[in-house]
Amino acid sequence: MFFYIIVGLVIIQRLVELVIAKKNEKKSLAAGGIEYDKKGYSGIVIMHVMFFISLFAEYFYFEHTLNKFWIIFLFLFIAAQGLRYWAIISLGNLWNTRIIIVPGSKLVKSGPYKYFKHPNYMAVVTELAVLPLIFSCFFTAIVFSAVNLLLLKRRITIEENALEELS
Repeated sequence: MFFYIIVGLVIIQRLVELVIAKKNEKKSLAAGGIEYDKKGYSGIVIMHVMFFISLFAEYFYFEHTLNKFWIIFLFLFIAAQGLRYWAIISLGNLWNTRIIIVPGSKLVKSGPYKYFKHPNYMAVVTELAVLPLIFSCFFTAIVFSAVNLLLLKRRITIEENALEELS
C-alpha cells in the first residue's frame, strides 16, 4: 500500500507540474521566448514515462519490499522535493519543463540558484535514484539514473549555450 501511495503521489505531482509548466511555457513564448532542443525534450519525456513503468514492473515482477534503509531514502527524496520546489518558486513564471529563454530576462540568482547552477536538475537526479531505492528497485535506480545523467549532460550544455547566446 505504501508503494501505491508514494508513487501515486509522485505521478500526480508530475502531472500537476506539467500543467503549470505548460502555462508558463505559453507565457514565455508570448513574451518572445525562444525554445531550444524541441527534439531532445521528447527523449526526456519518454525517459520519465519509462522510469515509472520500470518502477512498477520491477516492484511487482520481483516482489520487492521496502529497503531496510527506506527511511533514509525517503528523507533524501523529501529533501530533493524541497530543493526542487525552491527552484521552481525562485524561477516563477520562467520555470517550465522545456528550454525556453526569454530575451532580455535576467538570469535568476536567488533562492537555490544563489548556491547551485542547476538545483532543479540536482533534485531530479536525486529523485530518480532514491525513489526506486525506497522499494529495493535497484535496476530502475541504476538504469534510469545513468540514462538521466546522459540526457541532462546534453540538456545542460544546450541550456548553458542558449543562456550565453542571449545574454
